[in-house]
Amino acid sequence: MTAIVVVEDEPDIGDLLALYCRREGWTVHLSTDGPTGLEAIRAREPDFVILDVGLPGEMNGFDVCRELRQTSDVPVLFLTARDDEVDRILGLEMGADDYVTKPFSPREIVARIKAVLRRGRAESAPTRRVFGPLVIDLQRLEATLDGRAVALASQEWALLEALVEHQGMALSRQQLLDIAWGADWIGDPRTVDVHVRQLRRKLGPDLPLATLRGVGYRLG
Repeated sequence: MTAIVVVEDEPDIGDLLALYCRREGWTVHLSTDGPTGLEAIRAREPDFVILDVGLPGEMNGFDVCRELRQTSDVPVLFLTARDDEVDRILGLEMGADDYVTKPFSPREIVARIKAVLRRGRAESAPTRRVFGPLVIDLQRLEATLDGRAVALASQEWALLEALVEHQGMALSRQQLLDIAWGADWIGDPRTVDVHVRQLRRKLGPDLPLATLRGVGYRLG
């Protein structure tokens, strides 16, 4: 479960952020000043930190981030009441992943958190998957079988890439269409089945692609 630490001295803002984050199924810890926020981050090791720049006392948000970056690369989103380019540049140079000025939409904050987390997972995920003699390299956009490259049409590759990136997850035909064809694509969902048959024919039995009756497909 995704864990969030919010360091914000205004209770109304902190509570609102916590409400919207919890709606996503995330756990949230609230702190109202720099020292306790830094302590909570170090103790809880969250997946994401929302950090107000204008915290009270001697340790503002920039100070917290500076201390944090000495030992942690946890994603940080700065909140500030000042729409100042110098502050934005300073925050990003200090290691923040995003920067939002008040007032803001809590839905936008949630969307930005999701985007940063997706980006982080993509960067940390392995780009090369090996299934016996079958090797799928997402970085090189290449599939090889027994050391020989397999020619895949662009849409076949897009489907294979979607399956590999969501390995272990059950995906419906509609989900695969949205990922590999685009959410605005209009057509028969059974086109997924046609492309799956092509992938199985070209990549052989070593491709661990299961058909889930009434659901869709799962790789691995």
